[in-house]
This record gives sequence, C-alpha cells and structure tokens, in this order.
Amino acid sequence: MGEKAENVNPLLAALPPASDYLTYLTIIEYNLTEENLPVLHQVLQDTELTRNIGWDLVHLLLPLLPASEECLQDIAARGNPREVILKATEALRLLEFEEPAEDSEEDEDEEEALDEAKSTGKAPAVQTRESSTSPGLIPAVPPPLTVVKFEVLLELLSTLHRRVKTKYPSRFLSTSLQAVLAAYNRAKHHHDELTVSAVKFVKTLSGTKRPHLPPRQSSQNLLRTTTGLSEPDPEAQTEPPTADEETLSNRLLQSFITHILEDYILSLSSSEDVPGLAWSSRLMEKFEPHRVIPNKQTYADRFAKDESLESRSAIVGQLVAIARDLGLKTEDLVQAIMDPEAEGSGVPGTDDEPPNSAQDIPLSKTGSLFLFAARNVRQELYATTSNDDDSFIHIFPEHAAILNNFIGTLGPQTAGLEPEALLDAILSLGLIALEKNNVGEPADDEHFTKYLQTTSLISANTPSPSLRYHAHYLTTTILRSHPHDLVRLTFIRDTLEHCPYENLKASAVSWLKGETLEANMSQHPASQSSAESSIFATPVALSTVAPYLLPDLTHSWPSSPDLAESWIQFRTDLDFIMAALNFYFLLLTARPLHENLDVRGLHAKTKIEAFYLAPLKEGAGRFKEALGEGGELVLVVGEGDEELGQARGDVAVLEDGIARVEGAIARLGG
Repeated sequence: MGEKAENVNPLLAALPPASDYLTYLTIIEYNLTEENLPVLHQVLQDTELTRNIGWDLVHLLLPLLPASEECLQDIAARGNPREVILKATEALRLLEFEEPAEDSEEDEDEEEALDEAKSTGKAPAVQTRESSTSPGLIPAVPPPLTVVKFEVLLELLSTLHRRVKTKYPSRFLSTSLQAVLAAYNRAKHHHDELTVSAVKFVKTLSGTKRPHLPPRQSSQNLLRTTTGLSEPDPEAQTEPPTADEETLSNRLLQSFITHILEDYILSLSSSEDVPGLAWSSRLMEKFEPHRVIPNKQTYADRFAKDESLESRSAIVGQLVAIARDLGLKTEDLVQAIMDPEAEGSGVPGTDDEPPNSAQDIPLSKTGSLFLFAARNVRQELYATTSNDDDSFIHIFPEHAAILNNFIGTLGPQTAGLEPEALLDAILSLGLIALEKNNVGEPADDEHFTKYLQTTSLISANTPSPSLRYHAHYLTTTILRSHPHDLVRLTFIRDTLEHCPYENLKASAVSWLKGETLEANMSQHPASQSSAESSIFATPVALSTVAPYLLPDLTHSWPSSPDLAESWIQFRTDLDFIMAALNFYFLLLTARPLHENLDVRGLHAKTKIEAFYLAPLKEGAGRFKEALGEGGELVLVVGEGDEELGQARGDVAVLEDGIARVEGAIARLGG
C-alpha cells in the first residue's frame, strides 16, 4: 500500500482538501512539467478548484505552449473570468517578441530546399526538422513561442469575454483591446499570423458569421477550440447592458480594427517595389492599359500568383470585411481622415481610462485612410455593381486636404519620406479622382501650387520607382488641368528657379516641353487663334524660364577647384542638364517653332555658348582626364570596372549632348 501511495502523482495527492489552495498552487508550480499536463487537465475539470486557482496558473502554463493549451482553455472556461481576463491582458503586455536567430548553414539548406519544392512541387531533398512524412507536401515551420502565446491568449479572451455578464462589458473589453494592441505593436515579424488571430478575435466577440481565414501554418497542431462547455460567470449581474453600452462596445471594436489595419499595412515589406498593396500600380494598369510594358509581369498577375502577396491581400480583405460587418461607415472614416489635428498618442505602457461614450473613442487616422482607400480601390478594381456608401473624392478640396494632413507633417523636407504603403494609399485616391474627372476647384492659385509642390516632392523623395512615377503622373496631369496658362508657367518657372531637387527640375523641363509643343503643334489658320492665346506659343514663356533652364555656369561647379566636390554636383545635376540640352536641341532643330517662339532671338539673348556650353565642356574635359588611368577621380568613383564604366559613360553622355546642341547652333546660323 505504501508503495502505491508513493506512486500517486503529487498533483492528485495534494488536491484540496488535502491542502489549501495556496499550498496546492505551490505544489503545482514545483511539479509542472509537460508530462504532468494531462493530469493537470484532469484536475482542472473541478470548477470550484479552477475558479479559485486558475487565474494564478496562466503565467505558469504559457511557457509550456502549445502542449499546455488544453489546460489554459480549461481555465478560460471554468476560472473566474474577471480575474483571468486581468491575467491574460497582463501576459499580453509582458510579451516580448524574439528577433529571428541568425541563419545557420542548416537553415539556409532548408530554405533552399523549400524554395525548390515550391517551384517544382516535389518533396524537398533536404530533410528539415519539421518535415512531413507525406510525400510531396511542403512542410510548414511552426511560428515562435511568442506568436503562439499571442494566438492562444486571444483565444482565451474570446472565451472569457463571452462569459462575463456585467452591465458594463465595455470596461473589460477596453482593457483587453488595449493590451492586444500593445502586444501587436511590439511585433516585428509574423504579422500575418498575428493579424489573422486579431481578426478571428473580433469576429468571435462581435458574433460575426463570416468564415475565418485558414491558418498560415498547418503543422502547428494547436487545438484552437475549447474542449468543454464554459461555466457561467460566478459574479454575474442580472441587469443587462443598455443599448448605449452595446454601441460603446461596438465602437471599441471598430476603433481596434482601424488600428490593426494601420499597423498591418505599415508592416508590409516594400521589396521588389510592391509598396503596401500596390493599389496605385494596379489601378494604373486598369485605367491606363496602354502604359503597361509588354512582356513584363503586371502587378495584377503578381498579386494573383505570388503566395505572400495573395496572403496580404486576403488579410486586408478580411479586415475590410469585418469593419463593414461592424457597421463602420465611410462618413466616419472621412471625418477621421479630414481632421487636421494630429492624432493623439497615449503614454507608452499605460492604459487609457475606459471611455464613457462612443464619441470618446477615436478611430486610427491612418487606419481610417487605409480602410477608405481599400473600399474605393476595391470598387474600381473589381467593378462591383454598387458603390454602397463609398464615394470618390475630388482633387480639390478633399485630396489636397489629405495631402496636407498626412504628407510632410514634420516639415516640407520630409514630404515623400513617409512609409511607402501610406504614400501608395494616398496616391491611389488621387488616381481614382483623376479617372472620375473629379478635379474640382482649388480655393486659389496658392492652394493649387501647394498641391503640386507636395505631389512633386513625393516624386522626388520616395525610394519606390513606381510611386515616383505615379506622383509624377498626378503632378503632370493636375498641372495641365489648370485652365490658365500663366499659372502653369509660373509653377514651372518657380520649380526651375527654387526647387532643390534636380530630378524635379528635369520634370519641369518635360512640363515645359509638353506645354510648348501642344501650344504650337497646329499652325494652320483654323487653329491660329488658340495657339496665339497660349503664352507658350509666344517668346514670353521661354524668355521667362531661360535664366533657370540654361543658367550661367561660369562661376559654378565646372570651374570649382575641388574636383571631387565638382564631380558629385555633376552627377546630381546630370538628369536636369541633359533634359535642358535635349529640349534646347529640339527648339533649335524644329523650324516650325522658330517664328512663334523667336528661337534666334532667344539664342542671341541667352549667350548659351559662353555662359552654359563652354563651362560644361570644360567640366567634361576635366572629368574625362581625371577618370583616366591613375586619375584623381578613380578612387572617388571606385576602381571597379562597373563603377568606372558608369562614370565615364555619364561624361560621354554629356559630351554627346553638348556636341548635338553645338551642331544645331551651327545649322541655325545657316
């Protein structure tokens, strides 16, 4: 008999009343192993026991996940829900997401094998640690423990909140949602899995019937379902929540979704020039199909065939859908987006006080913008039959207000340095407005100019080539939309004169070229009046911009004694210089333009040979010599064949441009 007693599991031997609850908790702590979890699960079927000790077991069981999930679900179903909610939210606030470990050679071998398996559909040649025994299946790598903790804690909270019967459920909900957001904000990786869990959490709490997204990791083998019926709230209040309280809880969920949407989209990688959801590029492919480069994969195809892009699109779709299910209206989004006040932020590590009314709960301003953009983009891309309550905006005043509220908020010099996903959403709304011909009316010329300055700064500063193109397209189209040629000329001249970005000055040359050709392309009598009505069909436009288009370079960088500094400035200015040389070459060789624009008089007035071409030739000669073998600039640009080849090629391009202009000048004299 004594031997049998010694073999009794201590978790069973010490069960109350053999020991008090506090002592029993200590015994569990000292004997809690993964092997003992089935015994603990058996013990936790006692509702009275679980109600008294369950909340103190949460922090002990979390490190043993995923094996301990069944026990945690027991605690959620039978413990005191109010106390367990406090422990679960505390655990969320203490979650520390690990950085991924440095890749080992073994990891690299496995990744290569998985990539090969995905492309060929065959089982990987390298045996991975989590390899499936089923032939042809690509094994899934389980997420880190912290991600599993996050997912399970949200499952527990889903059960707990449904159990709490109180007149003011929003007070518990507010605490939980803030804790979930605090944990979510700290995550640097695995945002897909975390977001799917957050969406499922909201669906469960709101009673939404929409099916959940399938889990990304099929090999986790986590239960994700409760193993028994939940017990009633031992402290249940008989008075049900009021209608205002239900509205308050719903608003909390609406606000939560906008914050999750903001954080998720801003977390998306912009690798391979896919900023956010690449809404702008996908819209342009539909609006302007003739601009699609032949034999190049479209963004639409990439989102249809690339698993990671398809996943991010599906997750955002789920967030957009749950926001609609929660009754989040477009006018509420617009109110948040158009609010010129900067979005407030709480004190890190602290909870805001539970709100007293739905009006006290702000939506995420950036999240609202993403949701508004998603609704409008979806309408355009998928051509649904009804707009529902979504409305498109006008360039003036709405899109101009959005630019003012979100772009360059830290100063004009930061315009275009915002997260690429945010820029993509903003530009997509501008493209939709253009497609609908919803330009509107600027309040005045200053309002018009400020809009163009902001979009042109985006095109100058953002690292994304696709976003630079869309911002340039928006700037050019809006500039050309202004009915007064003098306003258009003023903006072009101001850009050439004052803009510190040489690539924008190159854009200004293209605007000037477009205006000049359009105003002068038809010379027959029927169109003469329209041509004469444009300032770009007269010598005035070119003489106004000439000092900034072809500036005096005699005391500028070409003659600077510091050759290295002169070289850096040349590389910065090259695009603008070549744009100016090519435009001037066009003016010199397009004889139908000579009379209207007085090209001969312009040439005589600018003295381009002495003040512009001669300094450029001098600079090009110095650079050519310094880039030769043993030259002064070889170390500056790098000794590799590619670097030297590129540098010498840039000098050759300049020399060719100068030679073509000089040849055209010689023919002009004839």
